[in-house]
Amino acid sequence: MLFTNLFQYSFVLRGLEAGVIVALIAPLIGIFLVLRRYSLIADTLSHVSLAGLAIGSLIGINPVLTALGATLLASLGIERLRTTKKIYGESALAIFLSGSLALAVVLLSMAHGFSTNLLNYLFGSIVTVTNGDVITIAILAIIVIALLIAFYKELVYITFDEEAARVSGIPTRFINTLLILLSAMTVSLSIPIVGVLLISALIVFPVITALQFKKGLKTTIIYAEIISIISVLIGIVASFYLNLAAGGVIVLVMVIIFSMTLLFQKFLSSL
Repeated sequence: MLFTNLFQYSFVLRGLEAGVIVALIAPLIGIFLVLRRYSLIADTLSHVSLAGLAIGSLIGINPVLTALGATLLASLGIERLRTTKKIYGESALAIFLSGSLALAVVLLSMAHGFSTNLLNYLFGSIVTVTNGDVITIAILAIIVIALLIAFYKELVYITFDEEAARVSGIPTRFINTLLILLSAMTVSLSIPIVGVLLISALIVFPVITALQFKKGLKTTIIYAEIISIISVLIGIVASFYLNLAAGGVIVLVMVIIFSMTLLFQKFLSSL
């Protein structure tokens, strides 16, 4: 009866559709970011997306689209600064993180504070997910998956040995740029579900949890996908019945699963 009541609401179905899509994509990007120790990129781009959301709210354009534009531009800027060696990679992330957050604060003050919709984008809410958002998320997801499949071998190669990949003729600069652009797209499509402030957790937590099983790369990706989907489904259902922000509940579920894997790590690694 509970689930019957749940599925009679169209906004819940939209939230579940978008949530499952996001849950599938996030670990696929997260595995490469975590293994390359680029986890902070997700957090930086999430703050950039806040500035994009503020721009969209101020000028009356779909905030998800402006967030996508902002994160794509910022990702190119981060990669440009990193590859030119003008500043250290961590410093480039700090510049964009702080600068975009400052820009967002200024823009929001011009718009006289947070609107209800913008608050939902900060923490995630299945109520705010529209049919247009689901279509946008699905299109972006297809693009991300297609590019990941097309360049999977190159991404794996540079993840484990970038210098050897460069020597062997792989265009490492192009692959690095592609990875950060895909990260930007993943951050943008995650906004309606988990919110700006929790996006990095969705990308990172399933991966670091799956890594505790100490399996091969493909098996780790499968485990991360399962953990991500379970967390999103439980989080969305629980947020509906408890009237809580979906993003916060999803991440708390991930924290619980991660904590359990640490407690039973020896047993899990033998599976």
